[in-house]
Amino acid sequence: MTLPPAPTSQNSAPRVYLRPGLLLLVFLGGALGTAARQALGMLFPEASVVPVSIFIANILGAFLLGMLLEALSRRGRDVGRRRSLRLLLGTGFMGGFTTYSALATGTMQLLRSGAMPWALAYPLGTVILGALATWCGIAVGAKWAARSPGGRR
Repeated sequence: MTLPPAPTSQNSAPRVYLRPGLLLLVFLGGALGTAARQALGMLFPEASVVPVSIFIANILGAFLLGMLLEALSRRGRDVGRRRSLRLLLGTGFMGGFTTYSALATGTMQLLRSGAMPWALAYPLGTVILGALATWCGIAVGAKWAARSPGGRR
């Protein structure tokens, strides 16, 4: 993978994804999201075969991300405060909170333990319910943005 060329005198503004302040927002959001997922794991200790806290984090995260992105997009272009919120909460926090790598690991552990029905139901249920949760989040975000000042219907 190669990095884009450095800005030249003709294009002296750094690309958005290279701006240190925006990278810091993603980093901060990711750290907070990871801490929130860990806290969720402490609230729901693994008492069953299925990693419940990871399941909850992925479904809740899908809902919240759908809601956030829909609400922000209905408020206007992805610039300024909206971009900062998207990067902090969407990319950073939700990226750290949700974890499909743990979903894959949990699925492999279920397969290795011989819990075949759970090994099929856990990832499939997460993806299907995650898609449904995203759709619900989008619907809630649309209603929320339409009711708030400055929102487009």
